[in-house]
Amino acid sequence: MSIPRLLDHVVIAGPDLADLVNWFAERTGVTAAPGGVHPRGTANALIALTIGGLRGPQYIELIGPDPGSELIPDVFGIADLDRPRIVTYAIRPDDIDATVARARNNGYDPGDVTDLSRRTPDGDLLEWRLARGDGSRPDVPFLIDWGHTPHPGLADVPALELLSLQRIEPDPEPTHRAVAAHGLEASAVADTITGSPAGFRLELQHPDGTHITL
Repeated sequence: MSIPRLLDHVVIAGPDLADLVNWFAERTGVTAAPGGVHPRGTANALIALTIGGLRGPQYIELIGPDPGSELIPDVFGIADLDRPRIVTYAIRPDDIDATVARARNNGYDPGDVTDLSRRTPDGDLLEWRLARGDGSRPDVPFLIDWGHTPHPGLADVPALELLSLQRIEPDPEPTHRAVAAHGLEASAVADTITGSPAGFRLELQHPDGTHITL
């Protein structure tokens, strides 16, 4: 079993959110709960994750264009997707600012820490801080800090058991170097294994015991 110690959430994106929710439900037997909308033209749906039978705070984010917005999303490569895809994942370090500074000092730039937000279906405002860079390195997790905002993984949404998250790379060494630049131990992030094509392998378990690989 390989679960990143600092995992916050896994991002699965698609060109249409409703279709993405249906795709996920067909493969897992679980229908994601509506999450809310973002100012940059996206909307999401959420599935909480349990580890060893214990609830989060970790979750899966299904994200796609906001059907109520005319904006073309410019995040996670959504505008170029033609099918659902596990695009990246986020980790939650103890100190996001110190982690960014340390990575830059060691030769890897994770991007500036910016303030983001979204509205839940009930109208509540969720706010967080995030360092995602230019999105060109999906193999390297982006950084997030929820501050005082209630964590989405602890919300009243459906849940699945997380068994494993792995990154597959033809050459894992660049990923290992970028992760090491953050000053994080290997257990803090997803295992990167040798293989092709590059991408993610996510293993889940339904409450009825069914094993699911995405």
